[in-house]
Amino acid sequence: MKTSTIPSLRVDPQLRLAAESVLRDGESLSGFVEQAIRQTIACRLADQEFITRGLKARDQARQSGQYVEAGAVLDRLQEMLDRAKSGPTTA
Repeated sequence: MKTSTIPSLRVDPQLRLAAESVLRDGESLSGFVEQAIRQTIACRLADQEFITRGLKARDQARQSGQYVEAGAVLDRLQEMLDRAKSGPTTA
């Protein structure tokens, strides 16, 4: 696939200095912007996948008539969080 460019963007000099101040050694502002765009796209795709899975689960629950009480879900999530915070377990 042929590469293309992202249009130039005019910004206040202070914003450019702030952006340049967070660059890693050897990292360019263009590279930083490209990485930010890629991460944003990946997050959006993950959000869409999450919503799709949620809607599918909703539809399955409606079809089956089987639901889980919100309190039971929260209790299970709290148990998982407590276990994760307590660290690895030994077998």
